[in-house]
Amino acid sequence: MDQQPLPLAQYTVLDLTIARAGPTAVRLLSDWGANVIRIESPLSGDIAGKRLGSDSQNLHRNKRSLCLNLKADAGRQVFLDLAKQADVVVENFRVDVKHRLGVDYEAVKKINPAIIYASISGFGQQGPYSGRPAVDQVIQGSSGLMSITGEPGRGPMRAGIAVSDTSAGMFLGQGILLALLHREHTGEGQWVHTSLLESMLCKLDFQAARYTMTGEVPSQEGNNHPTLSPMGVFDSADGHVNLAASTDKMFRVFCEIMQADELAANPDYESVEGRLAHREALWHQVNLLTRRHPTRDLVKLLNSVGIPCGPINTIEQAFEDEQVKFLAVTKQACHRELGNIDLIRSPINLSRYGHGLKFDRAGPDLGEHSVEILRQLDYSDGRIESLLRSGTVIAGTGAAEAESIEGERKE
Repeated sequence: MDQQPLPLAQYTVLDLTIARAGPTAVRLLSDWGANVIRIESPLSGDIAGKRLGSDSQNLHRNKRSLCLNLKADAGRQVFLDLAKQADVVVENFRVDVKHRLGVDYEAVKKINPAIIYASISGFGQQGPYSGRPAVDQVIQGSSGLMSITGEPGRGPMRAGIAVSDTSAGMFLGQGILLALLHREHTGEGQWVHTSLLESMLCKLDFQAARYTMTGEVPSQEGNNHPTLSPMGVFDSADGHVNLAASTDKMFRVFCEIMQADELAANPDYESVEGRLAHREALWHQVNLLTRRHPTRDLVKLLNSVGIPCGPINTIEQAFEDEQVKFLAVTKQACHRELGNIDLIRSPINLSRYGHGLKFDRAGPDLGEHSVEILRQLDYSDGRIESLLRSGTVIAGTGAAEAESIEGERKE
């Protein structure tokens, strides 16, 4: 099953991205077989951290690295020569930078009309905020997410993961696949773009719809569900559990299995609306019931009667869980210095493809494949040597890793 080419093996992708949002989109493509060439600047490092660190390795597996100075005319020409043969270009420059460098969609379209050019920005390619720099946390705040995260009265709270970045990356990845599908039918290339802000507003989902449809402004609810009860975090005898018994049927079953006849008979809790209106009192009464039992027993008991209930794990506990182990969510990548490292595989399961035991390669060293890639462009040895001597291209171990942040690129 793993011997056949992966679904995206026919496509070549030029990856100009750094940080997290852009690389998240490209990772979707590289994990499913795309030939990804990561074009890196010799002038700066990456916001994602040290090259041998877990963050960088997680984002950049299954890629080759070309270290190329796009600010040099010769470097720009190398990029355009690659773009002539590529299927996709992905970038997350600040919106004006790609135009200054001459690697924007219109420039690439002139030499390759079928190109799929994909962009991520912070606030959008146009508009009053389009020129602003952005990172995940700024967009969590700008989108309203931080106003509905956390405990009431405790001030704004960020989510514990880079949800703006990863959402934008996943949406751009979908957009690239849609554009490739369109090209299969029409032969037409196009510019695909999204932003962290658009992605997060979409991710607000029903919370956003509450406002757009009725003008209701959602607020912080802590660990409680904003519109259903009882649903949230409750004490157990040895910790905490998440449980959801919010429908009329589930609430009746919960009361029966927990032997809480008085709770079931309370007229305040007869309906979804009633339970929501009296949510605080209900939470305390449910909590008195759940705290009598260890977490493991509660999870087993409530799941056995169809009530969703689960533990609140640490990251370690999550990865040691029997279901997670069964799903085999990690794969190894072999790195020449780090050895075999475990990374999270794609969560997409296709019945005609397995996930394989290993990634094709770990995250590359800076310029590790520069000469190899130039030779595949049929550049002569003399031309390659000239590019190396001028510093336009840096190859292999000669590419010293920079640790500074490049201000012109954004997350």
